[in-house]
Formats: sequence, C-alpha cells, structure tokens
Amino acid sequence: MIHARRSILVPSIMAFGFAFLYVPILAMIGYSFNNSRLVTVWDSANSPTLKWYSALWRNQQVLDAAWLSFRIALLNATGAAILGTLAGLVLARFGRFRGRTLLTALTTAPLVMPEVITGLSLLLLFVAMEQAIGWPASRGVTTLTIAHITFSLSYVAVIVQSRLAGFDLSLEEAAMDLGARPVTVFLRITLPLIAPAIVSGWLLAFTLSWDDLVISQFVAGPGSSTLPMVIFSKVRLGVTPDINALATLMVLTVAVGVVIATVLLRRQERRRERDLRLAAGAD
Repeated sequence: MIHARRSILVPSIMAFGFAFLYVPILAMIGYSFNNSRLVTVWDSANSPTLKWYSALWRNQQVLDAAWLSFRIALLNATGAAILGTLAGLVLARFGRFRGRTLLTALTTAPLVMPEVITGLSLLLLFVAMEQAIGWPASRGVTTLTIAHITFSLSYVAVIVQSRLAGFDLSLEEAAMDLGARPVTVFLRITLPLIAPAIVSGWLLAFTLSWDDLVISQFVAGPGSSTLPMVIFSKVRLGVTPDINALATLMVLTVAVGVVIATVLLRRQERRRERDLRLAAGAD
C-alpha cells in the first residue's frame, strides 16, 4: 500500500512541477495568435491570427534591439568560452600555486554576487577608466560586452573544470610517450575531449547574455538598449500581444538551439565511444 502511494506521489509531483513551469509558457504561445488587443481575452471569432507577428516584424525598435542583443551575446559567448576555458584549465591542472585561492575566489565570485552589485561596480569601473585613460569613451556595446563576459566566464570555467576533474590523463601521457609536443597533445587529445563542456559553456554564456537585464541597465548607454531592456520598458506600460509573439519566437529559437546542440553532442559522444571500442579491439 505504501509502495503504491509512493509510485503515485512521485509522478504527481513531477507532473505538477512541469505544469507549473511550462503551462504559462504554452498559454503565452497560444495568446500570441489571439486577435484581440487584450492579452487575457481570447477572441474566438477571429482567432487564431498572425497579425501580431506581422506587427512585430514592422517594429524597428524591437528588431534593432534583437540584433544588438544577438551581437553582444555572440561576442560574450566567444570571449567567455576562451577565458573560461583557460581559467578552468589552470584551476584543474596547475595544482597549488601562489594566487590560486585569489583566482578561485575571483572566478566563482560572479556566481554568487548579486547582479545589482556587479552592475553598479562595473559602472563605477567604466566611469573611473573613462576619467583616467579616456576609454571607454561612453557606455554602449563595448561596456555591455565586457560586463557580460565578466559574469558569464565563471560559468564556463566551472563547467570546464568539472569536465577536467574526470579526465583520463593516461591518454595525454600516451601521446607524449609517442613523441607529441604539449601543444599537439592539447589540440589533438585534450581539446576534442573537453569540447562538449566548452560548447555547453558557450551556449550557457550566450543564453545568460541574451536575457540579462539588471547588469545591462547599469552599463548600457543611449542607443544601446538590448532586447530584454526594450521588453521590460514595454511591459511596464502594459503587456501587448506583440510581446507574446516576440517571446514565442525567443522560446522557439532557444528550443531549436538546444535540440541542435543535443544532437551534435550525442553524435560526437557516439563517435568517441566507437573510437574507444576500435582502439580497445586493436589492443
């Protein structure tokens, strides 16, 4: 009897959790096809319709903000992946060295630091730098990119460091025994094996930059409003149906990206397992 209750309770809790998370998103997607200007009233006579998607396509402010957010997220993800990978390698491979504790603290601090504190400190830093050396001349794309890299590289470093914690060092040692140089070992052995972690960190950094609002409001300047900033300004005046259409497109984009990344990572993992089986058979 107790076992039967547990078997019913666990799926019920999971179903409630998923419903709590995804039913509002599905409702928002449904209302993006609503013909009424009232986002909570369904016009059954004239719905569904695509007019809000058409109106969104003609909204130059939203399109410019989306393009700016995409550029910043792309630069941020690439920079964070490079710097975060280097930080993860140092923390995982270099053992104890002078300054390791400080590096670890600086790497993990953005993970727990409130975004308000991070945004305010970066704003003060940029103002001080402008007064001291004249760069950056103003707040805009440059300051947004630097700020986003600052807080997102920590996530990449943690992911890469976790991947290297379970890394089989015998593969690198075997390559060096065969005469490979350290750079060749890293490029041919280490980098391909930690590539899934780097890709995961890149995608996470891209997502964090794409939807960041708090830090961006501190370091953005005139004419550099990102998409979350534009959406937030519109929501404060009242939600309109074109915001539902925009949010639906964002959900669709993220879903497609996750599916593509999952397929590529699984394909690479199967290829690696096949290579390992072939190598074991050759032995």
